[in-house]
Amino acid sequence: MSAFVPDVSGAASADAGLTLTGERTVPGLDVENYWFRRHEVVYQRLASRCADREVLEAGCGEGYGADLIAGVARRVIALDYDEATVAHVRARYPRVQVVHGNLFSLPLPDASVDVVVNFQVIEHLWDQPQFVRECARVLRPAGLLMMSTPNRITFSPGRDTPINPFHTRELNADELTQLLVGAGFTMDGIYGVFHGPRLTEMDARHGGSIIDAQVARAMADAPWPAELLADVAAVTAADFDIIDAQKRDIDSSLDLVAIAVRP
Repeated sequence: MSAFVPDVSGAASADAGLTLTGERTVPGLDVENYWFRRHEVVYQRLASRCADREVLEAGCGEGYGADLIAGVARRVIALDYDEATVAHVRARYPRVQVVHGNLFSLPLPDASVDVVVNFQVIEHLWDQPQFVRECARVLRPAGLLMMSTPNRITFSPGRDTPINPFHTRELNADELTQLLVGAGFTMDGIYGVFHGPRLTEMDARHGGSIIDAQVARAMADAPWPAELLADVAAVTAADFDIIDAQKRDIDSSLDLVAIAVRP
């Protein structure tokens, strides 16, 4: 989801049909493109882990990620609590099976799926351990829970409360690991999302951080400089790197990506 609500409040993507509120990212908006691509890259890189498997996306948002996974999976169930979102996904992405339900009590039988995908959602939940226990319940033995979330250390630095008003509790890498292991999972790997070379160049052009430049305009409800808007609109998923925690300092990552295995 976005770190902010940009100065196009009330706008929707060109063909997505969902209002941009700051709670979820949607495709098709220039000012939202950085956040959309930052999320999209995780789906792209991990989709192969879903090949020929039955997958639940718990908290599907706009649905573009569930549809991407549906290109390789045997079946994708997309679950969301918001009724308007469920209706949108059902209409827009016909190869996805859409279900309305609560993440704290997943409406699936025990041991019914091979993979649970949960990208940029856990930070919104009040009872995170209960949700992770539910993921373990619906997964088959050796099933995967794949999760991404903003890295608290870099996303809300020095703050007692998250910068995004839609977030309840953000996590660092150790906290995310403890959450998953505490529910009985074993860790397959933890990774960080980082800016690649082209985004690093954009950072330099915008006072050291293209993220801060976007947030500053949104907070001030100020017009976007043409150079900033052009750079944000030009970002692609390929501009992000996903790197193993053993190869780069995970605490400096933008987002955390965890893959855990149900025993």
